[in-house]
This record gives sequence, C-alpha cells and structure tokens, in this order.
Amino acid sequence: MWSSEELERLNEHFQNQPPEALLTWATQTFHPRLALTCSFSGPSGMVLLDMVVRSGLDMTVIFLDTDLLFPETYELAALAEQRYGIPIQRRRPALSLEEQDRQEGPHLYARDPDRCCHLRKVTPLTETLRDYDAWISGIRRDQSNTRATVHLLEWNTRHNLVKINPLAFWSDRQVWTYIHTHRVPYNPLLDQGYPSIGCTPCTRPASASNPRAGRWVGFAKTECGLHTG
Repeated sequence: MWSSEELERLNEHFQNQPPEALLTWATQTFHPRLALTCSFSGPSGMVLLDMVVRSGLDMTVIFLDTDLLFPETYELAALAEQRYGIPIQRRRPALSLEEQDRQEGPHLYARDPDRCCHLRKVTPLTETLRDYDAWISGIRRDQSNTRATVHLLEWNTRHNLVKINPLAFWSDRQVWTYIHTHRVPYNPLLDQGYPSIGCTPCTRPASASNPRAGRWVGFAKTECGLHTG
C-alpha cells in the first residue's frame, strides 16, 4: 500500500507534466503488473491508448465486455486492435445473458441496474485487477460531479492498488484536440448525440452540457460502479 504522503508528492510532481510522462513512469514502476482499461466508448480511453502505443510503452489493455454493448463499440475495439497492433484482453461476466435471466429474472437492467452493473461490470473488473498493482483509467474531473475530485494518482481500496488517471485535469476540448491532431479513431455514436456511452439498454442521447443524463434514465444513478469505492 502506498502512503498518502507518497501519492501526494507524486501528484504534485506530475501535475504540470504531460500525461505521457505519467504513463512512462507508471510503466517503469509497475510493469508487468500494470493494466489500462479502455471501454471503446468515450474519447478519453482512446487518447490514452494512442499515447501508450505512440510512446512505445508495454502494458496490458483490458476491455470489459458486458455482452450488451453497441455494435459501434465492438467495431471500434476490433479496429483499434488492428490499427495499433496490440492484443486487447476482452473480459466478460461469469454469467451469460441467458444464465443471468434464469438466475435474476429477465431484463435485470430495467429493474435493478445497480445489480446488473455489479454482475456484468464491477465483478469482472474486480476479478481482473487481482493480477495487477496499478490500474490506468481515462476518467476526468470535468465528466461529472462524482468525478470532480479525482487525482492523477490515488490509492484504490476496493482493488488494493494504485489507480492512475493521467487525464484527470484535461478538458473535453483538450481530448478532442488530441484526437483530431493525431487522427485517433473514436466511437461514431459520439457524433450522433451520445456524449456518454454504455450498454445499449441503459444509454440514451443526451445534451453535451449534461452528458451522463442519457445513462440509466429514470434512475437516481450516474455511475456504473467501476470508479466508485
């Protein structure tokens, strides 16, 4: 476990450095027990993936496949694997959708989205991260109120590892400037009124001013649980 003093010192050190510097440090410090999760939905994950490959860094890339994602999301994952020439580890839930329907009842996402997210996202990630000492995520402070205080480096008590958020202080404009400058592929749904993309049953179009309003419509829920706790 890293002390709060160590993490505070590192946060201060990297605060005014580019994300690539933090990614390089993370690789030197944690390889091979370092993983980048990429959802192939939001633009931030694609920026990090591009940075990793462009910098020649070696780390595991993990794609959590809930079996309920948009076709565009699966197509982007396949395109990224081909373009960047790296293996992407696809992790799926222990239960198939059919098994989940038998065990929990049909359309669990419509009745209890927290339970569905737990089975199809949170538990697979927990099981996956047992093999790692550090986890790289694309979350940013400007994405939602629940993420407004994230740091570049944090100790994650749920997974007992260092969580690294290289783009924590980046703005949406910075992300898209990078994407256009480096011609990074991204999910086409982002151009079709979907500023935040998850599973098909729980994602609706939304305004850019409140991007997560299109997630879990009708429920007091804004996070799937991957980045809480």
